[in-house]
Amino acid sequence: MSKPSITLFFLQASRSIRTAWLLEALSLPYDVKFYNRLNGKAPPEFKQTCGNPLGKSPTMKDGDLTLWESGAIAEYILQMWTHAAEGTFLLHSLAIAYAVGNTPSSVSDEAKGEMVKGMSVAVQNDLDWLEKELGDEGTGWLAGKDLTAADVMVHFSAQFIFARDLGTKGVDKGSRWKNITGWLQRCEGSESYKRAVQKTGYTL
Repeated sequence: MSKPSITLFFLQASRSIRTAWLLEALSLPYDVKFYNRLNGKAPPEFKQTCGNPLGKSPTMKDGDLTLWESGAIAEYILQMWTHAAEGTFLLHSLAIAYAVGNTPSSVSDEAKGEMVKGMSVAVQNDLDWLEKELGDEGTGWLAGKDLTAADVMVHFSAQFIFARDLGTKGVDKGSRWKNITGWLQRCEGSESYKRAVQKTGYTL
């Protein structure tokens, strides 16, 4: 397995436990740099290495990004999938739907096909990313050991792409994106999803 991109600079007896707990609850891999307090305060090495100009904890690094304040860190951890649902998956797939639906009749079918083919690359890259995140070594869910808001948000985007064949035409979805296919089935098999569909009459 690859090295985790997240490093938590953990100061004993501090709000750092909030971040560690959230990362554990979501089953996100991370490394810990642990520091004991010195005379009740953060030791000099914590302030020198954490990357936080204030030298406060918790501080977390995700790749080249450094964050501090436990509330801000929690928002960052939780927001990726929430915003990717619209800002990545639907952004690229709806572009195909709008382009095809609004292409002048004077444009040949061959030209339309080439346009869709080019735009499909982004959609398929998005799905490959989602497939990897739902990989065989994970929990089968996006942000934890069970259904979370991340799954709720991204589910519709993936469901819509597959149902409308946006950027996936001609691709064997069950073979290339088997983790996504299984995840969609788990989402739609959850009691909360079934209750929502029954109560609203939802269909796609």
